[in-house]
Amino acid sequence: MSIVIRPGVVEDLPEVVDMIRELADYEKSLEQVEVTADILEKDGFGDHPYFWLTIAEKDGEIAGLAFYFIRYSTWKGKTLYLEDFVVKTKFRRQGIGTALFNDLKRKVAEENLAGLVWQVLDWNQPAIDFYRKHGASISSDWLDGKL
Repeated sequence: MSIVIRPGVVEDLPEVVDMIRELADYEKSLEQVEVTADILEKDGFGDHPYFWLTIAEKDGEIAGLAFYFIRYSTWKGKTLYLEDFVVKTKFRRQGIGTALFNDLKRKVAEENLAGLVWQVLDWNQPAIDFYRKHGASISSDWLDGKL
């Protein structure tokens, strides 16, 4: 069956939280997840959404997601920031990630944004390889700051 790419809706949020937790576990940071479906609903589906979701479905099941927002670069202008990009383990290597990533690139072009940016852990070689396959450059020039 084909892959369906669609906007995320409130009813997706319990499974979205599960996928966020799955990603955090993979990244060895599960204990840091504090977000709930209620928080996501308030922050993403109100009058002023702080993020958007794109969902990938295969055979009627959520297979992956892209969690993003618009950030502003003083050098480049508006850019799409990809906060999380998750494909469930059982759906990997089936074109889900490519379909989601292509949808993000389409959004960048349609909205006339300056680009698409994200972070990837330096040890996550499968993700690095995926992004490079799509023509991305991965930089180690900048260090993350957090307070």
